[in-house]
Amino acid sequence: MAESETTVSLLSKEGALQPSESAEEFLPYFERLTEDDYRQFFTDMSVIRAFDVEATNLQRQGQLALWPPSIGQEGAQVGSARATRAQDHIFPAYREHAVAMIRGVDVLGIIELLRGHTHGGWNPAETNFHLYTLVIGSQTLHATGYAMGVNLDGACGTGNPDTDTAVLVYFGDGATSQGDVSEAFVFAASYQTPQVFFLQNNHWAISVPVSTQSRVPLYQRSRGFGVPSTQVDGNDVFASYAVTAKYLDDARSGRGPGFIEALTYRIGAHTTSDDPTKYRNSDDLAYWIERDPIARLEAYLRGLGADDAFFAGVREEATDFAADIRRRTLTLTSPSVDKMFDSVYSEPHPVLAEQKEWLERYEATYADPAAGGN
Repeated sequence: MAESETTVSLLSKEGALQPSESAEEFLPYFERLTEDDYRQFFTDMSVIRAFDVEATNLQRQGQLALWPPSIGQEGAQVGSARATRAQDHIFPAYREHAVAMIRGVDVLGIIELLRGHTHGGWNPAETNFHLYTLVIGSQTLHATGYAMGVNLDGACGTGNPDTDTAVLVYFGDGATSQGDVSEAFVFAASYQTPQVFFLQNNHWAISVPVSTQSRVPLYQRSRGFGVPSTQVDGNDVFASYAVTAKYLDDARSGRGPGFIEALTYRIGAHTTSDDPTKYRNSDDLAYWIERDPIARLEAYLRGLGADDAFFAGVREEATDFAADIRRRTLTLTSPSVDKMFDSVYSEPHPVLAEQKEWLERYEATYADPAAGGN
């Protein structure tokens, strides 16, 4: 599904500021940004792409079990994440690496998760960025339940910008075919929750095109449930920021939920276990590469006068970040068996205690065969 006249965009693919007619109500949010913000957006996107490439390399070299790349989706993620406030709660799927970084998560935790070293990778209470969710679409219900709690706590609609809270949940186009997402829309509309649904439409749910999954643009899905929606050019970091900022403001103010469909494209594979050349063609890939969010913003910044020294500095920062992740990954040691059992529940659980004792007895047989393994 390509962009239409209703798609909100601010930057052309050549990097010129050309707001679409549908962008008018969102322009005030863009206009509050400064050139320093533009540069930060560019740095965010460049650093997380370098991290993404390094993580893919680490998986290919046997250091990770799996890796879900996000290359090509940096504009949607950075723009939306930079629109959040500290008190907002974010519920990701499993490839929101840029959002995690912006929210203050040490992204080595993502590496540890995909390496099988941890059940989570970070403490959500420290950043309000919740854990990655591998069960497709279930995070939309988690987010909606949390947003219902925000309402019940009276933590939105008070007019205090320092405390009014919104919930932002990310999911992909494939998740819209899951019943959980429809149920989340029902509860969000019924209880007028202070939340924003942020769909990254990368056009492929593994090997099934979005045109097969939905006969109408995905941003229209939520309207049948009474949740207003907007379609945005997800490779335009400015548009992603402006639309998300408005929707989050509406949610914090007590005006209920909203839904954003960000049109983007997953340049890489669904995960490192997938081969996208088996089902998508090179023409589609080339079309989206021409609309790369990083190249687009670089062109705009150069037009504003950003010089080679700035871009060289960003490249150096991104290279150093990726190298640090590699270094720290290679120094990771295998976690203790205790971690597998002790981090599942907040309180001791008798079933897990029994399983842990069984495993300890079983492993002891390797050191002492006389101990028996039954």
